[in-house]
Amino acid sequence: MSGDPQQSLGALLVRLEVRERQIAAEAEAVHEQIVQLAALLDGLTQAAEHIAITRKTLLEPTGESPRTPADPAAAMPDSPTYQQIMAVFAEADAPLRARNVCEAIDLNLAPNNINNVRIKLKRLTRRGILAETEPGLFTRPRPQSLGVQP
Repeated sequence: MSGDPQQSLGALLVRLEVRERQIAAEAEAVHEQIVQLAALLDGLTQAAEHIAITRKTLLEPTGESPRTPADPAAAMPDSPTYQQIMAVFAEADAPLRARNVCEAIDLNLAPNNINNVRIKLKRLTRRGILAETEPGLFTRPRPQSLGVQP
């Protein structure tokens, strides 16, 4: 069953050429998918940026005088939970996370409770009563400098 080496080599070269074309076709298809996915990613990134800009625009003051911590009674929502939260921050000597606040007010550390406290902390931040120094890290705002140096 020994065949002509020339014929065996020829058949092998044909199979290699067929496989090479298959690989080239697969590579082209994958390249097209990459181009489509890159375009989709660019579109999603741009949409996320537009939403961030819109959020920033909506949260900027609209000609109203900004609320200051000096007038917290006017900005404080009506709920005993907010009073508890502010009592925790009055005693705190460092920034706190929502989980720390839940622990301090003896609230169960269930994810739902932590998220609800986080929402309240964000609301207090928007009203100028608290400040978010880093994502998820809240503290009372520092008094603004009056330009007087000691």
